[in-house]
Parts: sequence; structure tokens; C-alpha cells
Amino acid sequence: MLAPNGLARAAIRFRPAAFIGTFVALVLAATIVSACGILLETGVRATVPPERYAHVPAVAAAGQRAGNPDEGGVVPDRARLEDSLVAKAAAVPGVRAAIPDVTFPVLTPGGKLTAHGWGSTAFTGERLTSGRAPGPGEVVLAPGSARPAGGTVTLTLPDGPRTYRVSGTTAAGQGTVWFSDAEAVRVSGHPHRVDAIAVLPDPGVGTAPLKSRLAHALGGRTEIHTGDDRGTVEDPALTEAREVLIGIGGSFGGVATMVAVFTAAGTVALAIGRRAREFALLRAIGTTPRQIRRTVATEALLVAPVAGALGCLPGIALAAWWFGRLKDKGAVPAPVDLAVSWIPLTVTIGTVLVTALLAGYMAAHRSSRIKPGQALSEASVERLRPGWIRTPLGVAAAAGGFVCAGLAASATGEDAANAALGVVMLFMLAVALLGPLIARACASLLGLPLRGAGAPAALAAANSRTNARRLASAITPIVLAMAFSSVLVFLHTSEDRVTAEQQRAGIVADHVVTADEGALPPDAVRRAGRTPEVTAAVGLLRTSVLVRASGALTPVSAQGVTGSARDLAAVQDLDVEKGRLSLKRGEIALDASVARNAKVGVGDRIRLHLPDGTRATPLVAATYGRGMGLSQVTFHRTDLARHVSSPFDTELWVKGGTAKALAPLGRVLDRADHTTARSLDRELNAWANTVMAAVLGGFAAVAAVNTLVMTVLDRRSELGTLRLLGSTRRQVLRMVRWEALLVAVAGIALGTAIALATLVPMMRGLTGQGPYIPPLVYGSFAAAILVVGTAAATLPARAALRGETLER
Repeated sequence: MLAPNGLARAAIRFRPAAFIGTFVALVLAATIVSACGILLETGVRATVPPERYAHVPAVAAAGQRAGNPDEGGVVPDRARLEDSLVAKAAAVPGVRAAIPDVTFPVLTPGGKLTAHGWGSTAFTGERLTSGRAPGPGEVVLAPGSARPAGGTVTLTLPDGPRTYRVSGTTAAGQGTVWFSDAEAVRVSGHPHRVDAIAVLPDPGVGTAPLKSRLAHALGGRTEIHTGDDRGTVEDPALTEAREVLIGIGGSFGGVATMVAVFTAAGTVALAIGRRAREFALLRAIGTTPRQIRRTVATEALLVAPVAGALGCLPGIALAAWWFGRLKDKGAVPAPVDLAVSWIPLTVTIGTVLVTALLAGYMAAHRSSRIKPGQALSEASVERLRPGWIRTPLGVAAAAGGFVCAGLAASATGEDAANAALGVVMLFMLAVALLGPLIARACASLLGLPLRGAGAPAALAAANSRTNARRLASAITPIVLAMAFSSVLVFLHTSEDRVTAEQQRAGIVADHVVTADEGALPPDAVRRAGRTPEVTAAVGLLRTSVLVRASGALTPVSAQGVTGSARDLAAVQDLDVEKGRLSLKRGEIALDASVARNAKVGVGDRIRLHLPDGTRATPLVAATYGRGMGLSQVTFHRTDLARHVSSPFDTELWVKGGTAKALAPLGRVLDRADHTTARSLDRELNAWANTVMAAVLGGFAAVAAVNTLVMTVLDRRSELGTLRLLGSTRRQVLRMVRWEALLVAVAGIALGTAIALATLVPMMRGLTGQGPYIPPLVYGSFAAAILVVGTAAATLPARAALRGETLER
């Protein structure tokens, strides 16, 4: 490790202002990197302590991912095991008992109950207070059921109502009903399937050998869970929560880290580059190139670790706030805790240190190697010749961006969206690498109208052309803020507008009936059809399925329909484009964009995974145009019912009738109320994009302010010279203001161009329409950049002009 030397300590001691901007940039970078790293680690380590399986050493369950490992795809519902595996598990040496466990809803006149097999009480601990265990045609009820042992109770199961004899009651388990194990598996709605197998070992059998034996005996896609991992079986949402956290910490974190590192590196390079005269003087008095590089490295060692450690504190706070909001939104189960360890914090400090070292070394490389006289000459006038490393790399990145834009424009669906994501990354990389050249071009173009706006404006244009590197350091963060914020925010506004338009045109039902507990009785459609003045009624089972697109399994919304195709057309205008909506078993209708992504058409069979991960190849009978607003895949309900945890319809769509007459069936909404309710769901889904835009945009905005303040304070000598030459304070401030406006306008224009190059092909692929950019939102982005940029340059300039002497 390099030891601090006198030059580095003296530079920090006697010119601390020169390091404040660098310190701030590194602190901001550490904040972003540490927050994303903490969320990534939380996603990898997330566990839920077991409750139901707390007294079961090992639990066998199906893997909750569909398809091949390289395809990804968490199942939308719950993958289940074949009940034949129960006997295999029971035959494993060292196993005392293998208990099939199922959980499913049943309906009663008083509400919804949760049903299990009675065998599960061997590990949950419920005990009879009266009667006996249930046999065929019998159930055990929890307290408060008002049904004594020996009486009867009518339960509405997925296949209809049935009457059972109450064989006993328990003292615990409010809102629960128990069947015999065989009966529970049979009436659960997914026969011959179990949610999990609880394995109880013989005395003295350890967990590790038990897990190994079970894995060998059951094989296939069966996973054996022990320890805290058992909580994953109880709450499959944990798998999806891990995906969300890893996606934020990994995918978004990678982008955010790249932005933070590039921005911090640019600030460090600016700070080192503005000291070129200082390094030239040091070379003139005999300082060797190695000593200058050693000084820069030592300065980084003195500043970067402190900045990195300090930046971790707001990073932890940001991660905690973000994680808490994800919990509030239901994206992460409540029992999951935020994981904060030394790993992401150490990585953050290391990243900040390496960034400062590399950026400082590259910025000081030329000044430390050239002759002292040449160094003094270049320190007085900015070198115009482009770098021989960064320029070819920047040209290659720009060329790649144009190629991706062309591919995205010629592709459709997810292919277009995936190609468009490469556009923004490559163009941003090109802006960072070609910053001085782009800044000089922007200064020349935007400086033309300034030449006729008076002496301060003309001087601002000349300054901008001459000091392109300084201008590039200020433009790059603004481009980052504008491009990334626009892509993330306007992606949502575009999808939201298309969805709202399709809902307005596609919902032709007069009433939508929902149940407070999300389950309508099986006879709801028949009862609604008999209601006076009702001309059509269909039940909808809402869920999701996985469709392969661009080599990956993508979740799409699905609806299972109870009713005829004619009745569905009376309440939903799907805008059928090709084929004929039939609602026959084994046939589906697809949104046209989903069909394009999957490369299928009417008459083809599509390979997909049902909500529990089961593979299916239904026939495509029709394609339609309003999938985003209604549902992207339409099934006959029977094809979906056995593959979801709750096979009851979730909505009842009715044409005709009155709200009062339909009230006994559930909560009645009219067309507008239902559209509003679904809009709230879309707002929740858009929250993540908004937060990401705020984090990246806020970081880039602060970085831009930091850079502008640094450049203005570094020009105190120049501003003082202008005053000595006869310029008034007002003229100098107007010049600085014009320069700030030029920087802001150039950043807004470049950021907007990159955002449009990304959004246009992306939205045409996803929605078939161009992006929707609300003028007020875009105007607020641009106005904020203009105001903040102007203030960041004007305020320090005003402070610098309070004295009348030159900086020594």
C-alpha cells in the first residue's frame, strides 16, 4: 500500500476546497452502491422463520420455478407434488411418518374457511376437545363454528356444496376445518396433488442424513427444506420476493453502480484535470512523474475510504427505507428482515477507492509524463486533441447504440424491448467517453444564437467551446438524470395510458361483482343469470401464466371464464383481430402482442406453463387487441381451476340488472368504479419505477450541482480577471448564467434524444403504440434541471465575486 507523502497531505491541508467536490461525489456513489448491495444481499439471504412446519425437521416440496434453469420463471401460484411421493417418502430408512399436507379454501354462509388434512395436526399441535378424528364424509371444526360433534355442516367446495357430519371439534385453529387426509387431497381442487410432505424422523436420525436420503429417494424437481428454509414452503411469495430484491439490487443496482462510478470518476477526473498547472509547476521544479502519480494515489487513499465509509451510512438508511416500502406494498413478506453485513459495505468502500484511484491516475497520466514546458503550455490552454483510448471506445459504444436502435425498431414485442434497453446503456456510455467532443459540438451549435445576445452571452459561448472538458463534466450527469428518469417514468405513463384506453373501450359490462374474501360461490353465475333484467353473466378466475418469449418465461395475466363465448362478448370487448373466440376446453385466445412474442398464430399450439408450473400446449383459437386492459390470455375456467390454490371465481361480470338485485352475490361495482380499482393496482406496480427514477435522477442531479459548483469555484481567478478588465459584476454573472443555461439545455436535449431512442421501439414492441410523454411531467423535469443548474452556477459565482482580488 502506498504511504501518504508530504505533497498529498499539503494539498488536502492547504486546498481543502479542491477536494470537497470529489469527496461529495464519492459519498454519493457509496450511498447508491451500498444501498443496492444491501438489497441484493437481503434477496440472497431472505428467509421466513417456519411456523406451521416449526416442529417438522424436513419438508419435501416442489421447486417453485418453471422451465429450464436458464429460462427463469417463478410459478405464479404454487407448484405441487404428486401424492404418490408420500409413500416413497414414508419408505425412506429413518422416516417415522410422511404426512401429506394440503391447504385450500372452502366457503360457508358465514365466510371462508381454510381447510387441511387431519394428519397435519401431528406437527401443528391441534387437539380434539370433543368427538373423534374425521373419516370419509366427516370434518372437524374449530371453535366458534356453533356446530357440535354429531351435527352436520354444509361446505361449498370447488366442485360445489356438500354436507358433512361433524365428527369433532378442537380448541384452537379459528377459521379452520379439517378433513381426513384422503378426503382433503380429493376435494382440494387439485386431486392427486399435495402442497408438501411433512417428514418426521425416527428418534436419533439427524437432519442432514434425513435430507440426503429424501433427496435421493424423491429426486426430480422435489426440494427438501430444512432449518429456516422451511418457511419458504409455507409462504411461496418469498421466492418472488427474492426475485424482486435481487432484481433491484442486481439488475437496477448494476445500472445504478455504473452510473455512480462513471459520475464519480468524471468528478475526480475534473478535480485532477483542473490541477494540471499545479502538476506542471511541480514537474518544472524537478518532481518526477512517479512522485506525481504517487501523490494522486495517496490523495485517493486519504479521501476515498473516508468518503466510502461515510456514504455507507445514508446507503443503509436508503436501503432500509426502500425495503420498508416494499414490505408495505406487499412485495416482501413481513417476517423477512433487512440483511446488513460487512460484505456490501466492504465492496462499496473498495469500489469507491478503485474508482478514485483509476480516475485520478488516468487524469494525471499525461501531466505526469510530458515535459514541464509542454505541461505548462497545456495547463494554460485546454488540449483539443481527443484521447486515443476513450475516443475509439466511445465511437464503438455510439455505433453499438445505433445498431441496437435499428434492431429494436425492426423487432416486435419483448425482442424490441430487450434491444431498446441496450440503447440507453450504450448511448450513455458513449456520452461519458465522448464527453469533450460532444460538449464542444453542443457548445458550437447552441452558441450560435448566443453570439447575437450581447457580450456576456457571446463570451459564454466562447468559454464553452474553449473549455469543452469542463463543460462535459457538467453535461454528463444531466444527461444521466434526464435519460434514465425519462425512460423509467414515461415507460409507466405509456403503459398506463394504453391500459386505461383499452379498459374504457373493452369493459362493456354494467356491473362487476367481487367477494370481500376473493372467492365467489360456484353457482354465482347461474344465480346472476336468473336475476331480473340480466342479459349476460360470466365468472372470471384471475391468475397468471408463463409464456416463453425471447428465450425466457414471462408472466402474463390470464382469466378463466365461466360462461359462454357469447356472454363473454356481451361484457368484454376483447377486440378480436383473428380467429374466433370459442372458450372450448384445450383452446385459448391470446393478446396479439403475446402471440407475436411467442411467435404463434391462430391454429398453432403454444407452449406455456400454467399457474402451478404444469406444462400445457393449448390451441390458439383467436388473437385480440385489448389484453393489457383486460387479460392477456383467456381460458375456459376448467383448464385453469385445477392449477390454482383457490379455484373459485374472483369476479362476476354482468350485463343488465341492478346493483340492488345483485347485492346478495357480493360487492357490486359499476364500470367506472372497477376501472378505478384496477388503476390503483397499476399505480402500485409503477411505484418501483418511480423510486428507481428518483434514486438515479436525484443522484445525477446532485452530481451535476456538485460539478457546476466545482467548476465555478475553480474559476475564481478567471472571474477576477474579467472584473479587472472592466467587466461589471452583473456582466460576469450573466456570462455564468448563460454558460449554465447552455449546459442545462445541452444535457436536456441529449438526455431526451437517448430516452426517445429507447422508448419508441420499446413501447411499439410492448403496446404497438408510441410512448406517451405527459407535457407537464416532461416540463417539470426540464424546468427542474434549468433552475437547479442555473442556481448551482450563479450562487457560487456570486460568492466568488464578493471580493475584488484575484485568487493567488
